[in-house]
Order: sequence, then C-alpha cells, then structure tokens
Amino acid sequence: MRTIIEPFRIKSIEPIEMSSPEMRSEWLTEAGHNLFRLPAERVLIDLLTDSGTAAMSARQWGAMMAGDESYAGARSWYRFEETVRRVFGFAHVVPTHQGRAAERILFGCTVNSGDVVPSNAHFDTTRANIEYLGGHAVDLPCAEAADPTTDEPFKGNVDLAALEALLDARADDVPLIMLTITNNTGGGQPVSMANIRAVAELAHRFGKPLYIDACRFAENAWFIKQREPGYAGTSIPEIVHEMFSHADGCTMSAKKDALVNIGGFLCTRDPSLAEREKNLLILSEGFPTYGGLAGRDLEAIAAGLEEVLHEDYLRYRIVSTAYVVDHLHDAGVPVVRPAGGHAVYLDAGRFLPHIPALQYPGQSLAAALYQHAGIRGVEIGTVMAGRDPDTGAERPPQLELVRLAIPRRVYTQSHMDYVVEAIVEVFERRDRLAGYRITDEPPFLRHFTATFAPLG
Repeated sequence: MRTIIEPFRIKSIEPIEMSSPEMRSEWLTEAGHNLFRLPAERVLIDLLTDSGTAAMSARQWGAMMAGDESYAGARSWYRFEETVRRVFGFAHVVPTHQGRAAERILFGCTVNSGDVVPSNAHFDTTRANIEYLGGHAVDLPCAEAADPTTDEPFKGNVDLAALEALLDARADDVPLIMLTITNNTGGGQPVSMANIRAVAELAHRFGKPLYIDACRFAENAWFIKQREPGYAGTSIPEIVHEMFSHADGCTMSAKKDALVNIGGFLCTRDPSLAEREKNLLILSEGFPTYGGLAGRDLEAIAAGLEEVLHEDYLRYRIVSTAYVVDHLHDAGVPVVRPAGGHAVYLDAGRFLPHIPALQYPGQSLAAALYQHAGIRGVEIGTVMAGRDPDTGAERPPQLELVRLAIPRRVYTQSHMDYVVEAIVEVFERRDRLAGYRITDEPPFLRHFTATFAPLG
C-alpha cells in the first residue's frame, strides 16, 4: 500500500483553540516576536520542538501506575537500568531529569577551560554547557552537509580528515569527542555506521573517548537500515547495539526517542568516571537510583525505549516527515533534503534571500508562519548559533534554517497538510517579509528568551 497509516488508535484528545491572524499578530508583539515566549494555548500547530512533546502509549501510562516511588533502590530504577543496559550496552547508567543535565554532569567531569570538544555538530545546550566551562565546541560536519539541496544519504557524518587534523594539532586539549545522531543542527540528517566506526577508530587511536548524543538514536538506526549497504536485513535493536558498541558512553534526552515528557540519562564504560558523575548527580539532581525523576517517569522511559524500536512506528515516523518535505519541494519551497527523521527544515537563507543573516531571516520566517497560520517553529541560524562566546561578535553559521519539529504520535496527516498549505502561502508572499533586530538578549542560549523588533 502507498498510504502509510499511523500504527496506533487515538483514545484521548486535546482541543486546539482556533485563532485569527489579527489575534496572532497582537500576541506576537506581546511576546517580543520570540515564539518561545508565547503561551502554548495561543499556538495551533506546535512544532517548536520534538522534545518532551510526545503522546505516550497506553502501555506507558499503565507502567506509570506501577511506579515505585521509594527514594533509594526503587523497583522502577532496576527496570529502567536493565532496559538502558540492554538497549545501549553500557555498564554504568546515571539517570538525570533531562538531557542537558547529563551534558552538564559529563562536561563538568571532563572539560576544562581552553579544551576543545569536536563533533559533527553540537546542538544548543551541548554547545552552551561546553562554553560555560570555558571550552570550545567545534563543529566538523562533512562537506555534503553544506548543500541542503542534494539527496546524499548521510549528511550527518563527521568530516574525518578535519577531525584527524584537529587531533594531530591539539590532541592534548581534546577531552572527548561528541557525535550527535541524528544531526539536529544540520537538518536532522543521519550518521552512517561506517562513519561512527571511523570516528571511533580515530578517537581511540589518539586515546580519546567517544560519546554519542543519543537523543534520536532509533531514527538514526532506521536510516542505516534503509540506506547503508549491508543492513537491510539487520534488526533495529541489532543496529542500535552495533552503533553504541563503538562508543565509550552517551548522553540521552529521553524526551525524544524514549517517547516521554521528561527524563534523561548518562552512560559510560568507565567505572571511575561513573563514580564521579554520581557524586555530581547527588549534589544537583538526586540519589543515583532516581536522578531527579519519579519512579513513574523511570517506568515510562523503560517502556518507551522498547516501543521506539518497533519498525512499524519508525516507518510511520520517517515517512510522515518525508511527506511534508516532498510536498514542499514539489511546490518549489527551499527545504533541506533529504528529509530528516524528526523535523522539517526550511532553508530560510534561500526562502528570504533579500534578508541578510544579521537581520535574522530565520526569525522572520518563523514569525511569519506563526502570524499567518498559528504554526510555531524555531530558528536555527544566526540567532541560535551566531554569537561568538569569546568576542561577542556575530558570526552567521553556514545555514539559516527554520526547524519544524514534529512531536511523536501527536498530529495526523490533515495537520501536516495544513502545515504544507500554510508554508506555501507564506512562500508566495515572501517578498513582503522584513528582517528583525534584537532588542534584548541573555549571555547564553539567547534564542530562548531574547526579544526582537521588526525592521521596516
């Protein structure tokens, strides 16, 4: 069958409050033209993030009812730990309340001022946690990642020659290497097994640990199965196990591919590092058998980590995103191709070529989508990644994007048809859009709370 149906039935619904463009224009002004500052009830289709926005299954809700809320050694902890070990293969598991807490603890134990942490591409909180400690987050994406128009299968790969050159020049300053799967900053693009293996070989040749940012590990495994020679007959759990067999540890926001609304964890093979991480965990998160999570959350994560490996779910998930990308491409809308797993990425630089990077074309496009149709996305461009942490100068990134992240198991095809229609309509009147200036911003992660004013 050509039609891929949602592999679930809907048992509960949440009403959407309708609004007019005039109402949304007023609300946008009240929010300082920053979509993060909007009350959620003023959004029709919320594609701000796929983090913590999933609809949980009946099995997950049932598991929550069995949560053991004992402070130490709860039954739910042991179920969670066993599941994480079985899926990822790491001996030491440290629970955290979400992914950025795992990053903070890992880097707090490993990164010193002046250190360099290379990656295919760091996302916002990863970069901020490194820079907060005085380190430098260095992106080394493959050359194919620079062209959003091509259909190269693994644009999330690391540039191996660039990584080797950096290690040759500054190995003493590199505490670890990070690899984000899929590559969120670069359009949700996957990393091949061959590239994971090669990065691991380089890391270990120079005596450096390799850590994987595992937020969307199952989606990456699906792409390997579909696109990489030799894996078509391999099961998703086997591919996942092989991916992480090359790594020394991982950080995980369970709010993505564990299909839950809160939670995360940190894994390692190093027992002494695990002990230091747990000591930091106790200071800020909680006891090592709950890590800032309730027992019911641990149960929901354990169930979600099993459900996300189902091929029927992954097929639906990836095809749903590709459906939007293909329709936009056919309509002439500049969009990152091929489709990633969790989001549609509009190429704001090509969408609004008349707006220079320092007037934030991505912010202009995101605001226009909200005002026109009530769709909330997020800018991934100069606003998010354009401020040099050392000099404070603006440094536009390679791509100016708007990410429309699709929550897991939340929206139907008619919602996505509405999104496509709205984007095409904004594209048809794109010449009317103007840039923005920042009127106020914080020192870190400015895209979350900055305020803007339109130009012209």
